[in-house]
Amino acid sequence: MTVDEPRRARGGDTATVGDDPDSVAPATGSDADFVADSDRSFLSRLYTGTGAFEVIGKRRMWYLVTAAILLVCVLSIVFRQFTLGIEFEGGTQVSIPVSSGITTEAVEGVFNDTLGSEPESVQTAGTGSSETVQVRTEHLTQQQTEQITAALAEKFAPGLTASEVSSSDVSSTWGGEITEKMLIALAVFLVIVFIYIAVRFDREMSVAALASLFFDIVCTAGVYSLIGWEVTPATVIGLLTILGFSLYDTVVVFDKVSENTRSVLQTTRRTYAEQANLAVNQTLMRSINTTVISVLPIIALMVIAVWLLGVGTLKDLALIQLVGVVVGAYSSIFLAAPLLVTLKERRSDVARHTKRVLDRRARVAAGEDVPAARRPVRGRGVTSDAEPTGKRGGPSGKRRRSQ
Repeated sequence: MTVDEPRRARGGDTATVGDDPDSVAPATGSDADFVADSDRSFLSRLYTGTGAFEVIGKRRMWYLVTAAILLVCVLSIVFRQFTLGIEFEGGTQVSIPVSSGITTEAVEGVFNDTLGSEPESVQTAGTGSSETVQVRTEHLTQQQTEQITAALAEKFAPGLTASEVSSSDVSSTWGGEITEKMLIALAVFLVIVFIYIAVRFDREMSVAALASLFFDIVCTAGVYSLIGWEVTPATVIGLLTILGFSLYDTVVVFDKVSENTRSVLQTTRRTYAEQANLAVNQTLMRSINTTVISVLPIIALMVIAVWLLGVGTLKDLALIQLVGVVVGAYSSIFLAAPLLVTLKERRSDVARHTKRVLDRRARVAAGEDVPAARRPVRGRGVTSDAEPTGKRGGPSGKRRRSQ
Protein backbone atom coordinates (compact mmCIF):
# COMPACT_ATOMS: atom_id res chain seq x y z
CA MET A 1 0.00 0.00 0.00
CA THR A 2 1.41 3.42 -0.97
CA VAL A 3 1.34 6.50 1.16
CA ASP A 4 -1.61 7.94 -0.75
CA GLU A 5 -3.90 4.99 -0.23
CA PRO A 6 -6.59 5.56 2.39
CA ARG A 7 -5.67 4.66 5.94
CA ARG A 8 -7.99 4.45 8.92
CA ALA A 9 -7.04 6.83 11.72
CA ARG A 10 -7.55 4.54 14.72
CA GLY A 11 -6.01 5.35 18.04
CA GLY A 12 -3.46 2.53 17.88
CA ASP A 13 -2.74 2.63 14.16
CA THR A 14 0.26 4.30 12.56
CA ALA A 15 0.72 6.39 9.45
CA THR A 16 3.74 6.57 7.15
CA VAL A 17 5.82 9.70 7.63
CA GLY A 18 8.16 11.25 5.07
CA ASP A 19 9.54 9.15 2.23
CA ASP A 20 10.81 6.32 4.35
CA PRO A 21 8.14 3.60 4.57
CA ASP A 22 9.83 2.31 7.69
CA SER A 23 9.45 5.62 9.47
CA VAL A 24 6.19 5.72 11.38
CA ALA A 25 4.38 8.04 13.73
CA PRO A 26 1.07 7.89 15.54
CA ALA A 27 -1.87 8.72 13.29
CA THR A 28 -3.21 11.54 15.36
CA GLY A 29 -3.83 15.24 14.91
CA SER A 30 -2.97 16.47 11.43
CA ASP A 31 -1.85 12.98 10.37
CA ALA A 32 -5.46 11.75 10.33
CA ASP A 33 -6.42 10.59 6.86
CA PHE A 34 -8.83 12.23 4.47
CA VAL A 35 -10.96 9.05 4.57
CA ALA A 36 -12.99 8.95 7.77
CA ASP A 37 -13.13 5.91 10.02
CA SER A 38 -16.70 4.64 9.62
CA ASP A 39 -16.21 1.89 12.21
CA ARG A 40 -16.24 4.31 15.14
CA SER A 41 -19.37 5.57 16.85
CA PHE A 42 -20.72 9.04 16.14
CA LEU A 43 -19.62 10.45 19.50
CA SER A 44 -16.18 8.88 19.19
CA ARG A 45 -15.64 10.45 15.78
CA LEU A 46 -16.92 13.77 17.06
CA TYR A 47 -14.63 13.72 20.10
CA THR A 48 -11.44 12.55 18.35
CA GLY A 49 -11.81 15.00 15.43
CA THR A 50 -10.14 12.75 12.85
CA GLY A 51 -12.01 14.13 9.85
CA ALA A 52 -15.13 11.98 10.22
CA PHE A 53 -17.55 14.74 9.20
CA GLU A 54 -17.40 16.07 5.67
CA VAL A 55 -18.13 19.79 5.97
CA ILE A 56 -15.89 21.33 3.32
CA GLY A 57 -16.62 18.65 0.73
CA LYS A 58 -20.35 19.38 1.03
CA ARG A 59 -19.96 23.15 1.06
CA ARG A 60 -22.40 23.65 -1.82
CA MET A 61 -25.12 22.12 0.32
CA TRP A 62 -24.21 24.43 3.22
CA TYR A 63 -24.21 27.41 0.86
CA LEU A 64 -27.77 26.52 -0.13
CA VAL A 65 -28.83 26.13 3.50
CA THR A 66 -27.23 29.47 4.37
CA ALA A 67 -28.86 31.17 1.38
CA ALA A 68 -32.28 29.78 2.38
CA ILE A 69 -31.87 31.07 5.95
CA LEU A 70 -30.80 34.49 4.66
CA LEU A 71 -33.75 34.60 2.25
CA VAL A 72 -36.28 33.91 5.02
CA CYS A 73 -34.67 36.50 7.29
CA VAL A 74 -34.49 39.19 4.60
CA LEU A 75 -38.12 38.61 3.58
CA SER A 76 -39.19 38.90 7.21
CA ILE A 77 -37.24 42.13 7.64
CA VAL A 78 -38.72 43.60 4.44
CA PHE A 79 -42.36 42.56 4.91
CA ARG A 80 -42.87 42.06 8.65
CA GLN A 81 -40.25 44.66 9.56
CA PHE A 82 -39.48 45.34 13.23
CA THR A 83 -41.61 46.21 16.22
CA LEU A 84 -39.73 49.27 17.39
CA GLY A 85 -39.79 50.18 21.06
CA ILE A 86 -40.92 53.52 22.36
CA GLU A 87 -37.26 54.62 22.53
CA PHE A 88 -37.10 54.53 18.73
CA GLU A 89 -40.57 55.71 17.76
CA GLY A 90 -41.27 58.10 20.62
CA GLY A 91 -44.56 58.54 22.46
CA THR A 92 -46.08 58.37 25.91
CA GLN A 93 -46.03 55.35 28.19
CA VAL A 94 -48.49 55.00 31.07
CA SER A 95 -47.91 52.43 33.83
CA ILE A 96 -50.73 51.16 36.06
CA PRO A 97 -49.99 48.80 38.99
CA VAL A 98 -52.13 45.67 38.76
CA SER A 99 -54.72 45.14 41.46
CA SER A 100 -58.17 43.56 41.62
CA GLY A 101 -60.15 44.22 38.46
CA ILE A 102 -57.29 45.83 36.50
CA THR A 103 -56.76 43.97 33.23
CA THR A 104 -55.35 44.93 29.85
CA GLU A 105 -58.84 44.84 28.32
CA ALA A 106 -60.28 47.10 31.01
CA VAL A 107 -57.41 49.61 30.73
CA GLU A 108 -57.73 49.69 26.94
CA GLY A 109 -61.46 50.37 27.31
CA VAL A 110 -60.77 53.36 29.58
CA PHE A 111 -58.35 54.80 27.01
CA ASN A 112 -60.92 54.40 24.21
CA ASP A 113 -63.68 56.07 26.23
CA THR A 114 -61.49 58.92 27.47
CA LEU A 115 -59.37 59.81 24.42
CA GLY A 116 -61.54 58.42 21.65
CA SER A 117 -58.69 56.40 20.17
CA GLU A 118 -57.01 53.06 20.85
CA PRO A 119 -53.50 52.95 22.34
CA GLU A 120 -50.69 51.45 20.25
CA SER A 121 -50.08 48.60 22.67
CA VAL A 122 -51.29 47.39 26.07
CA GLN A 123 -49.34 44.65 27.86
CA THR A 124 -48.39 43.45 31.31
CA ALA A 125 -44.89 43.47 32.76
CA GLY A 126 -43.45 42.05 35.96
CA THR A 127 -44.95 39.52 38.33
CA GLY A 128 -46.52 39.49 41.77
CA SER A 129 -46.66 42.81 43.59
CA SER A 130 -44.51 44.47 40.91
CA GLU A 131 -46.83 43.54 38.02
CA THR A 132 -47.99 46.52 35.97
CA VAL A 133 -50.01 47.24 32.86
CA GLN A 134 -47.93 49.17 30.33
CA VAL A 135 -49.85 51.34 27.88
CA ARG A 136 -47.97 52.81 24.97
CA THR A 137 -49.56 55.52 22.86
CA GLU A 138 -48.67 58.52 20.73
CA HIS A 139 -47.51 61.70 22.45
CA LEU A 140 -50.13 62.95 24.91
CA THR A 141 -50.49 66.54 26.02
CA GLN A 142 -50.39 67.43 29.69
CA GLN A 143 -54.18 67.81 29.66
CA GLN A 144 -54.71 64.40 28.03
CA THR A 145 -52.37 62.77 30.54
CA GLU A 146 -54.31 64.28 33.44
CA GLN A 147 -57.61 63.15 31.88
CA ILE A 148 -56.52 59.54 31.45
CA THR A 149 -55.00 59.45 34.95
CA ALA A 150 -58.24 60.69 36.49
CA ALA A 151 -60.31 58.27 34.41
CA LEU A 152 -58.21 55.29 35.46
CA ALA A 153 -58.36 56.28 39.14
CA GLU A 154 -62.14 56.65 38.92
CA LYS A 155 -62.63 53.36 37.06
CA PHE A 156 -60.54 51.19 39.39
CA ALA A 157 -61.17 52.99 42.71
CA PRO A 158 -60.61 52.34 45.54
CA GLY A 159 -57.83 49.90 44.59
CA LEU A 160 -56.09 52.52 42.45
CA THR A 161 -55.35 56.19 43.10
CA ALA A 162 -54.21 58.89 40.69
CA SER A 163 -50.79 59.08 42.37
CA GLU A 164 -50.11 55.42 41.57
CA VAL A 165 -50.49 55.99 37.81
CA SER A 166 -47.19 57.07 36.24
CA SER A 167 -46.47 58.37 32.77
CA SER A 168 -43.35 59.24 30.78
CA ASP A 169 -42.70 60.90 27.44
CA VAL A 170 -39.90 59.64 25.19
CA SER A 171 -38.61 61.53 22.16
CA SER A 172 -37.92 59.56 18.98
CA THR A 173 -34.69 61.51 18.49
CA TRP A 174 -33.11 59.58 21.38
CA GLY A 175 -33.67 56.27 19.60
CA GLY A 176 -32.28 57.80 16.41
CA GLU A 177 -29.11 58.82 18.22
CA ILE A 178 -28.71 55.30 19.62
CA THR A 179 -29.13 53.80 16.15
CA GLU A 180 -26.59 56.19 14.63
CA LYS A 181 -24.01 55.42 17.30
CA MET A 182 -24.62 51.68 16.86
CA LEU A 183 -24.00 51.90 13.11
CA ILE A 184 -20.79 53.86 13.67
CA ALA A 185 -19.60 51.34 16.26
CA LEU A 186 -20.49 48.47 13.92
CA ALA A 187 -18.57 50.01 11.01
CA VAL A 188 -15.49 50.62 13.17
CA PHE A 189 -15.71 47.08 14.54
CA LEU A 190 -15.84 45.53 11.05
CA VAL A 191 -12.89 47.59 9.81
CA ILE A 192 -10.78 46.58 12.81
CA VAL A 193 -11.76 42.93 12.32
CA PHE A 194 -10.81 42.99 8.64
CA ILE A 195 -7.41 44.57 9.35
CA TYR A 196 -6.65 42.27 12.27
CA ILE A 197 -7.45 39.03 10.45
CA ALA A 198 -5.67 40.20 7.29
CA VAL A 199 -2.52 40.86 9.33
CA ARG A 200 -2.84 37.82 11.59
CA PHE A 201 -3.84 35.40 8.81
CA ASP A 202 -4.51 36.56 5.23
CA ARG A 203 -6.94 38.45 3.02
CA GLU A 204 -9.12 35.44 2.14
CA MET A 205 -9.70 34.74 5.82
CA SER A 206 -10.68 38.40 6.37
CA VAL A 207 -13.27 38.23 3.60
CA ALA A 208 -14.68 34.93 4.92
CA ALA A 209 -14.85 36.29 8.48
CA LEU A 210 -16.70 39.43 7.38
CA ALA A 211 -19.15 37.34 5.35
CA SER A 212 -19.78 35.25 8.47
CA LEU A 213 -20.40 38.38 10.56
CA PHE A 214 -22.78 39.75 7.91
CA PHE A 215 -24.74 36.48 8.04
CA ASP A 216 -24.88 36.68 11.84
CA ILE A 217 -26.27 40.22 11.76
CA VAL A 218 -28.92 39.54 9.12
CA CYS A 219 -29.97 36.19 10.60
CA THR A 220 -30.23 37.51 14.16
CA ALA A 221 -32.21 40.54 12.99
CA GLY A 222 -34.44 38.28 10.89
CA VAL A 223 -35.25 36.02 13.82
CA TYR A 224 -36.10 39.08 15.91
CA SER A 225 -38.39 40.28 13.13
CA LEU A 226 -40.09 36.86 12.89
CA ILE A 227 -40.74 36.66 16.62
CA GLY A 228 -42.04 40.23 16.70
CA TRP A 229 -40.52 41.33 20.01
CA GLU A 230 -39.87 45.04 20.44
CA VAL A 231 -36.48 46.38 19.41
CA THR A 232 -35.04 48.26 22.38
CA PRO A 233 -31.62 49.69 23.24
CA ALA A 234 -30.91 46.38 25.00
CA THR A 235 -31.43 44.65 21.65
CA VAL A 236 -28.82 46.90 20.05
CA ILE A 237 -26.34 46.19 22.85
CA GLY A 238 -26.94 42.45 22.55
CA LEU A 239 -26.36 42.51 18.78
CA LEU A 240 -22.92 44.08 19.19
CA THR A 241 -22.10 41.59 21.94
CA ILE A 242 -22.79 38.45 19.91
CA LEU A 243 -20.57 39.65 17.06
CA GLY A 244 -17.60 39.33 19.39
CA PHE A 245 -18.54 35.73 20.22
CA SER A 246 -18.95 34.84 16.54
CA LEU A 247 -15.58 36.39 15.68
CA TYR A 248 -13.89 34.43 18.47
CA ASP A 249 -15.26 31.14 17.20
CA THR A 250 -14.26 31.96 13.62
CA VAL A 251 -10.70 32.89 14.62
CA VAL A 252 -10.34 29.59 16.52
CA VAL A 253 -11.32 27.64 13.38
CA PHE A 254 -9.09 29.76 11.13
CA ASP A 255 -6.12 29.35 13.47
CA LYS A 256 -6.39 25.56 13.16
CA VAL A 257 -6.84 25.80 9.38
CA SER A 258 -3.70 27.94 9.18
CA GLU A 259 -1.77 25.40 11.25
CA ASN A 260 -2.92 22.43 9.17
CA THR A 261 -2.28 24.08 5.80
CA ARG A 262 1.06 25.67 6.62
CA SER A 263 3.03 23.37 4.28
CA VAL A 264 0.21 21.77 2.35
CA LEU A 265 1.53 22.93 -1.04
CA GLN A 266 4.81 21.06 -0.46
CA THR A 267 3.13 17.65 -0.29
CA THR A 268 0.71 15.59 -2.34
CA ARG A 269 -0.76 13.72 0.61
CA ARG A 270 -3.90 15.89 0.91
CA THR A 271 -5.51 18.91 -0.71
CA TYR A 272 -6.05 22.29 0.91
CA ALA A 273 -9.76 21.51 1.22
CA GLU A 274 -9.07 18.21 3.02
CA GLN A 275 -6.70 19.87 5.45
CA ALA A 276 -9.26 22.60 6.13
CA ASN A 277 -11.98 19.99 6.68
CA LEU A 278 -9.69 18.23 9.16
CA ALA A 279 -9.23 21.54 10.99
CA VAL A 280 -13.00 22.01 11.21
CA ASN A 281 -13.35 18.51 12.67
CA GLN A 282 -10.58 19.16 15.17
CA THR A 283 -12.29 22.34 16.43
CA LEU A 284 -15.88 21.08 16.13
CA MET A 285 -16.07 19.68 19.66
CA ARG A 286 -14.61 22.89 21.07
CA SER A 287 -17.19 24.98 19.21
CA ILE A 288 -20.02 22.79 20.51
CA ASN A 289 -18.75 22.98 24.09
CA THR A 290 -18.32 26.76 23.92
CA THR A 291 -21.80 27.21 22.47
CA VAL A 292 -23.48 24.99 25.08
CA ILE A 293 -21.64 26.68 27.95
CA SER A 294 -22.69 30.08 26.60
CA VAL A 295 -26.30 29.10 25.92
CA LEU A 296 -27.09 27.61 29.34
CA PRO A 297 -26.75 30.84 31.38
CA ILE A 298 -28.61 32.77 28.66
CA ILE A 299 -31.53 30.33 28.90
CA ALA A 300 -31.44 30.70 32.68
CA LEU A 301 -31.54 34.49 32.22
CA MET A 302 -34.56 34.18 29.93
CA VAL A 303 -36.39 31.98 32.44
CA ILE A 304 -35.75 34.43 35.27
CA ALA A 305 -36.52 37.51 33.16
CA VAL A 306 -39.64 36.28 31.38
CA TRP A 307 -41.38 33.84 33.70
CA LEU A 308 -40.26 35.00 37.13
CA LEU A 309 -39.57 38.73 36.98
CA GLY A 310 -41.08 39.82 33.69
CA VAL A 311 -38.26 42.33 33.12
CA GLY A 312 -38.48 43.38 29.49
CA THR A 313 -34.88 44.64 29.25
CA LEU A 314 -33.42 41.29 30.34
CA LYS A 315 -35.80 39.46 28.02
CA ASP A 316 -34.66 41.46 24.99
CA LEU A 317 -30.99 41.09 25.85
CA ALA A 318 -31.26 37.34 26.49
CA LEU A 319 -33.15 36.55 23.27
CA ILE A 320 -30.74 38.29 20.94
CA GLN A 321 -27.75 36.74 22.71
CA LEU A 322 -29.30 33.27 22.51
CA VAL A 323 -29.96 33.59 18.79
CA GLY A 324 -26.59 35.21 18.14
CA VAL A 325 -24.55 32.54 19.93
CA VAL A 326 -26.21 29.70 18.02
CA VAL A 327 -26.02 31.52 14.67
CA GLY A 328 -22.39 32.47 15.31
CA ALA A 329 -21.38 28.86 15.93
CA TYR A 330 -23.18 27.78 12.74
CA SER A 331 -21.58 30.46 10.57
CA SER A 332 -18.06 29.76 11.85
CA ILE A 333 -18.24 26.09 10.91
CA PHE A 334 -20.60 25.90 7.95
CA LEU A 335 -20.01 29.27 6.26
CA ALA A 336 -16.68 30.86 7.17
CA ALA A 337 -14.51 27.74 6.71
CA PRO A 338 -16.17 26.53 3.46
CA LEU A 339 -16.08 30.06 2.01
CA LEU A 340 -12.40 30.30 2.89
CA VAL A 341 -11.66 27.12 0.93
CA THR A 342 -13.68 28.39 -2.04
CA LEU A 343 -11.67 31.64 -2.06
CA LYS A 344 -8.37 29.79 -1.66
CA GLU A 345 -9.10 27.41 -4.53
CA ARG A 346 -9.43 30.42 -6.83
CA ARG A 347 -5.70 30.97 -6.40
CA SER A 348 -3.64 29.37 -9.14
CA ASP A 349 -1.12 27.72 -6.81
CA VAL A 350 -3.80 26.07 -4.68
CA ALA A 351 -5.76 24.99 -7.77
CA ARG A 352 -2.64 23.42 -9.33
CA HIS A 353 -1.83 21.64 -6.09
CA THR A 354 -5.36 20.24 -5.80
CA LYS A 355 -5.19 18.96 -9.37
CA ARG A 356 -1.79 17.38 -8.73
CA VAL A 357 -3.03 15.57 -5.62
CA LEU A 358 -6.17 14.24 -7.33
CA ASP A 359 -4.23 13.18 -10.44
CA ARG A 360 -1.76 11.30 -8.32
CA ARG A 361 -4.52 9.45 -6.49
CA ALA A 362 -6.12 8.57 -9.79
CA ARG A 363 -2.84 7.04 -11.00
CA VAL A 364 -2.47 5.09 -7.76
CA ALA A 365 -6.04 3.82 -8.06
CA ALA A 366 -5.30 2.74 -11.65
CA GLY A 367 -2.39 0.61 -10.44
CA GLU A 368 0.39 2.78 -11.84
CA ASP A 369 3.78 2.80 -10.16
CA VAL A 370 3.82 6.25 -8.58
CA PRO A 371 6.67 7.48 -6.32
CA ALA A 372 5.68 7.90 -2.70
CA ALA A 373 4.33 11.33 -1.88
CA ARG A 374 6.96 13.48 -0.28
CA ARG A 375 6.30 15.44 2.83
CA PRO A 376 8.24 18.56 3.80
CA VAL A 377 11.34 17.95 5.92
CA ARG A 378 12.56 20.77 8.14
CA GLY A 379 15.35 22.71 6.49
CA ARG A 380 15.03 21.08 3.04
CA GLY A 381 13.83 22.71 -0.13
CA VAL A 382 11.73 19.83 -1.41
CA THR A 383 8.18 19.66 -2.66
CA SER A 384 5.87 16.81 -3.50
CA ASP A 385 7.18 14.33 -6.07
CA ALA A 386 10.77 15.35 -5.20
CA GLU A 387 10.73 18.60 -7.20
CA PRO A 388 13.27 21.16 -5.87
CA THR A 389 11.87 24.60 -5.19
CA GLY A 390 14.84 26.53 -3.92
CA LYS A 391 12.85 27.37 -0.79
CA ARG A 392 12.96 25.91 2.62
CA GLY A 393 10.03 23.74 3.66
CA GLY A 394 7.79 25.51 6.16
CA PRO A 395 7.58 24.32 9.75
CA SER A 396 5.14 21.47 10.05
CA GLY A 397 4.53 21.64 13.76
CA LYS A 398 5.71 18.00 14.16
CA ARG A 399 9.12 16.42 14.63
CA ARG A 400 10.16 14.74 11.36
CA ARG A 401 12.66 11.94 10.86
CA SER A 402 15.19 12.79 8.14
CA GLN A 403 16.03 10.31 5.48
